[in-house]
Amino acid sequence: MSTIASGGVDSPYAWVRLIAVVTISTLGGVGMWSIVVALPAVQAEFGVARGGASLPYALTMIGFACGTVLMGRLADRFGIMVPVIGGTIALSLGYVAAAHAPNIGVFAAIYGAVIGLGSSATFAPMVADISLWFERRRGIAIAVAATGNYLAGTLWPGIVEHFIALVGWRETHLGIGVFCLVATLPLTFVLRRQPPAKSARHEMAVGRDPTPFLPPARLQALLALAGLSCCIAMAMPQVHLVAYCVDLGYGPARGAEMLSLMLGCGVISRLTFGVVLDRLGGLKTLLIGSALQGMALALYLPFDGLVSLYVISAVFGLGQGGIVPSYAYIVRELFPAREAATRVGLTLSATLVGMALGGWMSGAIFDLTGSYQAAILNGIGWNILNLLIAGSLLRLRRRTAAILPAAT
Repeated sequence: MSTIASGGVDSPYAWVRLIAVVTISTLGGVGMWSIVVALPAVQAEFGVARGGASLPYALTMIGFACGTVLMGRLADRFGIMVPVIGGTIALSLGYVAAAHAPNIGVFAAIYGAVIGLGSSATFAPMVADISLWFERRRGIAIAVAATGNYLAGTLWPGIVEHFIALVGWRETHLGIGVFCLVATLPLTFVLRRQPPAKSARHEMAVGRDPTPFLPPARLQALLALAGLSCCIAMAMPQVHLVAYCVDLGYGPARGAEMLSLMLGCGVISRLTFGVVLDRLGGLKTLLIGSALQGMALALYLPFDGLVSLYVISAVFGLGQGGIVPSYAYIVRELFPAREAATRVGLTLSATLVGMALGGWMSGAIFDLTGSYQAAILNGIGWNILNLLIAGSLLRLRRRTAAILPAAT
């Protein structure tokens, strides 16, 4: 009884586990952000265009997306510790290999097939896992777990930029690989316990089908499309902000600072939206976050001054930080707990494909037009699609709740 009391749902151990999840996610999140900062240096050394230099990031997000689904299935079957250990080893080996890449093709392939795959174990599967350890504060717990991704974006760009300027991008990649292995593996032992069965028992008591207003396959597809569209919009400033600042003459250091500011504000936003999730639910929170992101993205069109870009980057981070946690919360609202890691993985993998596609599209549009204005407009268009999907799902759920109140 003592073990159950200290290690069950909403227990002190659940909060300790949450701290470990955030720390591991922050360390493993370097796989998503290092190439953003290294992009100008890699482009210069390999002599490729902006679109070609964006390819490693695109492949990283694709590898991350595929890995999210794979790692989610492993977590549902074997527990979270197995994919996290495997992902950490892959991440470290990937950075060591990338440090010796002879050309942009090999460099991009390593980022996609090894670094992206390894880093994926430290995000979506862990968010899904922590959702099983909380009920009363599930929204806050999911939001806190999801901040690891943004904490990584806050801390790593400045560190990576500093060491690239000091010793070069190859030596920096080698150092990241060694550090992640040494720092992450000991933390995985906090995750040894299996999730409590309370959530599954509760589902069996209240009914088998938590998604009465749409067939599960159709709902999953719509959530994936929503995730894809919002993150195509999100990728434009996040992936190209450093390069944009270089083009404007502000230098990569200012761009890295803006990116860190954006993602630091995203951490604040995610924590704030955690409270909103517990009060309003996933679909309403998604709609609010998507609207704020679209408005913030539009501010990049008329303003490109140094101070303006700092302010807009902060506003963008504050606006869009709650979007990704909303998807995890929606999955836990509308799908069975036994499918949590797989369903969250499928949904968040679509957001990662959106980041990959959005990062590549923005670079390709820049190469065609010589400006980021068209890329910003492209992002706004995709953001509108996300708003339409979120609004449609919310209206459909409300309509069904009015007809079948007992089902909801």
